[in-house]
Amino acid sequence: MDKREKKRLAILETLHRSGELLSSARITELLMAQGVDVSERSVRLYLQELDEEGLTENHGRRGRSITEKGKREAGTSRVLERIGLLSGKIDAMAYQMDFDPALRRGSVVVNVSAIPLDEFTEERRKLIEKVFSKGYSMGKMLALFEPGETCVDIEIPDGYIGIGTVCSITLNGVLLRRGIPTFSRFGGLMEMRDGNPVRFVDIIHYDGTSIDPLVVFIRSGMADYIGAVTTGNGRIGASFREFPANSVDAVHRISEQLETLGLGSLLCLGNPGQSLYGVPVGPQRVGAIIIGGLNPMSIFEETGLRIQSSALSSLVDFNRLFHYSELKDRLAALE
Repeated sequence: MDKREKKRLAILETLHRSGELLSSARITELLMAQGVDVSERSVRLYLQELDEEGLTENHGRRGRSITEKGKREAGTSRVLERIGLLSGKIDAMAYQMDFDPALRRGSVVVNVSAIPLDEFTEERRKLIEKVFSKGYSMGKMLALFEPGETCVDIEIPDGYIGIGTVCSITLNGVLLRRGIPTFSRFGGLMEMRDGNPVRFVDIIHYDGTSIDPLVVFIRSGMADYIGAVTTGNGRIGASFREFPANSVDAVHRISEQLETLGLGSLLCLGNPGQSLYGVPVGPQRVGAIIIGGLNPMSIFEETGLRIQSSALSSLVDFNRLFHYSELKDRLAALE
């Protein structure tokens, strides 16, 4: 985005946030306060262009207002500014977590979903347990958050329960503490046939999105975990990572440690420079496919219940997690 376009969008954003009529002088003043170097004459010229494009409306001496078309344009600009935000958040969360598999203590990254407690039916619970038992989740552990608790992006309302599932970025964090960098490339939907992975059918690159890919796939109805756990044929969430080629043995060993603790599910780890399910791998790197952490929560969407989920939502202490087989009793205790 060039400087000229940034200034045009900055004017639209200023009008949008204000919600009232603004003169060119006032717009210039507000932009300067934000560190945007622009003259009032330039602002007037930009406003004339925006008027002609139907993005702003001239009310004479009273000033300018933003149109509905202009609001949509301003919204688009905010999305463009957020591109790459998820990729940055992945790195930040991996750096912040401090879980030590050998000591079995420290914090891990979780995704959090808010579920109406009266909608957590036995049928849904059993299907969620099947997702865990089939190995289509990131490990076997989860956490519960009670009404009133806040998990960074989500506050659990009255009558709801928060479900925390282990995020696949937990693997990144543990590897980082061992000096092994992780290159998180994309999240996607893996087609399953007879219980075996076949290919990626859809992918979204992490550095080109502001929303977690798995949230997108689940909310859009593209995932099929019910099929995966009942017939072996479906579509499950997974992500593609790359590691330095000489770290293969260490990655495999650490992944096994996490799986033993119920914190991981490495679908497969390739060989140096080897393509994996049709995905090319960079030189001196090895590819890996990691199971998606939000996978169990797709059951709610697939059975007709819209839920609010936040990926990479929070860090929780490992001791707060419990095995999925305890879910029934834990829910009963909350009723």
